[in-house]
This record gives sequence, structure tokens and C-alpha cells, in this order.
Amino acid sequence: MSALRPTVDFLLHEWLQAGRLCGRPRFADHSRETFDAVLDTCERIAREKYAPFNRLVDTEEPRAVDDGQGGLKVVLPQATHEASRAFAESGMLSAAQDYEIGGMQLPYTVEAAAGAFFATASVSIGGGLLTIGNANLLLAHGTELQKKVFALNEFNGRFSGTMCLSEPQAGSSLSDVATRATPDGEGFEADPLGPRFRLRGNKMWISAGEHELSENIVHLVLAKIPGPDGKLVPGVKGISLFIVPKKLVDTEGRLTGERNDVALAGLNHKLGWRGTTNTLLNFGEGKYPVRGGAGAIGYLVGKPGEGLRCMFHMMNEARIGIGMAATALGLAGYYASLDYAKNRPQGRPVGPAGKDAAQPQVRIIEHADIRRMLLAQKSYGEGALALMLYCARLVDELRTGEAAAADEARLLLEVLTPIAKSWPSEFCLEANSLAIQIHGGYGYTRDFPVEQYWRDNRLNMIHEGTHGIQAADLLGRKVTMEGGKGLSLVAGRINATIERAIHRPDLAGHANALGKALQDVGAATKAAWATGNPAEALRNAVPYLQAFGHVVIAWMWLDVALSVPADTQDPAGQGRLAALRYFFHYELPKIGAWLQVVASRDPTCVEIPEEAF
Repeated sequence: MSALRPTVDFLLHEWLQAGRLCGRPRFADHSRETFDAVLDTCERIAREKYAPFNRLVDTEEPRAVDDGQGGLKVVLPQATHEASRAFAESGMLSAAQDYEIGGMQLPYTVEAAAGAFFATASVSIGGGLLTIGNANLLLAHGTELQKKVFALNEFNGRFSGTMCLSEPQAGSSLSDVATRATPDGEGFEADPLGPRFRLRGNKMWISAGEHELSENIVHLVLAKIPGPDGKLVPGVKGISLFIVPKKLVDTEGRLTGERNDVALAGLNHKLGWRGTTNTLLNFGEGKYPVRGGAGAIGYLVGKPGEGLRCMFHMMNEARIGIGMAATALGLAGYYASLDYAKNRPQGRPVGPAGKDAAQPQVRIIEHADIRRMLLAQKSYGEGALALMLYCARLVDELRTGEAAAADEARLLLEVLTPIAKSWPSEFCLEANSLAIQIHGGYGYTRDFPVEQYWRDNRLNMIHEGTHGIQAADLLGRKVTMEGGKGLSLVAGRINATIERAIHRPDLAGHANALGKALQDVGAATKAAWATGNPAEALRNAVPYLQAFGHVVIAWMWLDVALSVPADTQDPAGQGRLAALRYFFHYELPKIGAWLQVVASRDPTCVEIPEEAF
């Protein structure tokens, strides 16, 4: 934990100049001191309530037991209850919200930085990501009463939240959602909490879908309202969004004592993130009949058929959060392997005559290949952290900037969000693999934490939109939207950094290399779409994402380096410049192979007959 703080402080204050946000009316009550106080609190809670129990929640997985009502409930370790309580009591669930609803009006940039401490300490205990996203969605799309009853009670920690999208037969293919929502009798539209429906269906892979960490769980559920003929509208246009509370409430948010018909069908037993309950939920199966009707009671959010549009408000926040989780795990592995490398003696120095057995053993950090692996991890993890905080800063610009700046921030986030979610989930996973390698055989055992970090991180390429889906979104939609304006804005920001760096002799060569790489991405984008055929353009979307992501991380490193004096004697500054050099010398040259198959629309992967596999 102590290793992360100096990096966070540098990126927030020296690089992003977060203190300048205090000049805006929303953040006028804040200062460097209040920001640091928040970071101090979160770092302490993470150190005391999260980090000591990371292995415990991995080995003592959630258990499903009889709930005494004919169904199942989940048992979690006491440490999880205490960590969740400490997080809620810290005020971080509502940190970015208005004072009027109990918030701190904290910049999202600082909130995101604070969240890194929890994710680094124990990503699977969690830090309220889904609850905060759920409540934010309701603030944006819910009625005034829905905000009061559900969102505000999530922000104060009484309730927690989920997002229920996937189904057993429809993972990422949301157009195939089959959960039904039918009007709940006469007068269903007059319910004060929103038009009342009865839901029937099954949802799979629902994180935090059942537990007793809070008084209630607010499920946000995607479902389809049948047409007059009783059939579901095909595709995503027929999807609506519903609030389905685990326990029913009145218009003051008080529990009525009635259990809604949401039943735990089972737990998914995962490779990693084992401390987070992951569930299969049945809605309206009759396990808990409610109010004499069949089906779980749900309240419509927004308009019918606009569920996916509303849900994306939450999904985009979740994607940035997943990028931060992946980043934090990469950094956790880096810190562990760095400590190991500094203390593990093995091997002897090599002289002109080879190894001298008479010489004492050296610590493995003195070996060149160990340093290569450490620098790779540092360049991946700290570069990804810079990107996460840069995106968080764009969120603050979107929310509090002047109209033109806010619109630029919106477009920049459109392009950068797929990269922010996916690049760390791939390359910080590689960092975890390198951390295991540095530990040697010990790294492959459960006696050291690095194998758990790898297992935990492996999920991040999958959830909140798989790697392939993010890649198709980037190349298929984001770089072409609004006539390519978002892509042009990203290129403009990168070129502005290049222009500043070109005047520093120690950075000029890197600036030129980044300029060439940016041109190559632009050329490959045009070539991929040269035929106008999406099927051809998207054949190699993942290599495109990898290349574009590498260019963005190279940009982050070059921009960060501009905040480090060329002649710095500070070891931390020297480390940042070394990580910059590593990324430009070892990583950025890789984009040529990725972009070559993109630009040529290489058909190798689509032309092979199925029988040839």
C-alpha cells in the first residue's frame, strides 16, 4: 500500500494538477489538504480492513445455505462485513454527490485515485463500484421518488446495488434477453414508485446478487415487455429497465417486511475474485410469492424500450472501474515481485571469465532479465494508472467544464473508454504473469500472493464487455462516430504532447516515435474501412485495440515524463523516465505487426474452414 501512494500523489498533483479543479464552483470548498485527507482515510481503511484479508476471502468463498424460507442465502466471512461497513462509513459511496444528499462534492479524479487503494489491497472484497454505478444511473434516469427511495439509500450504505444483464442463454448478446416484464394488473401505471410490472426470467453472472451486507439489494434488471400479441420484440429496441428490490419498500424507503420473488438459484465458482458473490438469480419463479401474484415486482425506469440506453450509463462507469481494478492488480503484483527481487539471493555476477563460484550470491534484482520484467510491469501498471486518472479527469471536465470543453471530454471518453477497460485487463494481466515468473517456482504456489493476483485479474478481460466486444466497439463505432471527430480529438491531444516533448532533447526521439505510431494508427483505420464492409474492417479488431492502446499508453508516458526534469536526481523520477524508455524501446515497436493485419484486412482467421481447426 505504501508503494502506491507516492505514485498516486505524483499523478494527481504534479501531472494532472488536480488542485486546479478547486477553482470551479462545485469544488470550491476543497483543497490539496482535503484531497489528501480523503486519500489518507482510504489508504488506512484499505491497509487495515482489506489487505490483511485478501487471502482469506479467496480461500473462504461465499457459501449458499438454507435461508429458512425454502430458499438460499449467502454466508460471507466476517472480514467482508467489516470491510464493507468501513467503506460505507467512510462516505466514499457518495463522495462525488451533492452536499444536499450527503455527498462530499469530491472530484471524480480524486474518487478514482482513492479507489485504487481498495482494489490494490483486495479487489474481490470490493469498493462499492456496482452500488455507486447503480445509484448514479437512477440519478440520471429515475423519477424523483426512485432517486429518494433507492439511490439515496444506496449512497448512504443502507442498500446495495447490482446490474442484471446477462442470462444463461444470452451472455453478451443482449438482444437475446428473454426475461419478461408484464404490467401488474389494473392501475399498474399509478404506483408511486413507477409503473409496476411482474418479471419472470433468469439472470446469470450477477455480482453481489445475494448477500446480507446491506439491508436491501436494488437489482437493475433488463427485461422485455411483450407486445399485444404476447411476443417479445426482437433485438435491443424491445429492452426496458426495471428496479427489482430484493425486499419491498414503501415510499419512504422503509422495508415493508415483504420479500420480493427474487431467488438465489446458485453460486458461480470462479477462478478469481472469489470474495465477490457471483450468482444465478431466478426472477418470478414462485419461490417467494409476493402480493398474491406471480412474478417479481419491478418498477420501470425511464421509458419502455429505452432500457439499454439507460443501462449504458452504468456500464460505461463500470468499464472504467474494471480498468482501474486491472491496473491495481497489476501494480499489486509489481510491488510484491519488486520486494521479492530485492530480497531473494540467487546466482552470481558474471565477469570476463564467466560466473565466479567464489563470489557471494547476488540478489536477483541485479540480473538484467529480472530488471526487464520489473520495468515491463512498472511501465504497464503505472502507465495504465495514468490513463485511468486521465479518463477520470475527463469525467470531471464533462460534468463541470464549459460547454465546448465538456463536449470534447465526452468525445474523448467515447474513444478512450474501450481502451481504458481493455488495455489494462490484457497487459496488467501480463504484468501479473511476469510477477509470478520473478518469484520462480515459489510464484506458482499459494504461499505467495502473486498467483492470486493473476487469477483475480484474468476476469477483467471478460466482464463488462469482453476484449473482442470492446475492440469491435472501438474500431466499428467509436473511431468513426460523428465523422471521426473523437479520433481527431485524441490525435490532437497526442500531437499537443508531442509538440511539447520535441523541444526536450531527452524526449525528442520518443516524441518522433509517437508521432510515427499515431500516423500508422490513422492509416490503418482508413485502410480497415477502405471497402466500407464492416465484416472486413472488423476482422482484426483486437490487434487494432492492442496497437491503439499501446499508442495511448506511450502518449501517457510521454506526457507524464514532461513533469519530470530531465536531470532529476530523485529516484522516483529516474524510475519514471526509465519506464518511459522501456515502453518506447520494447513495447511501442510491436504495433507494426498488429496494424499490418488490420490495414490489409487479413482474412486468415475468417477463411479457415471450421473442419480445419
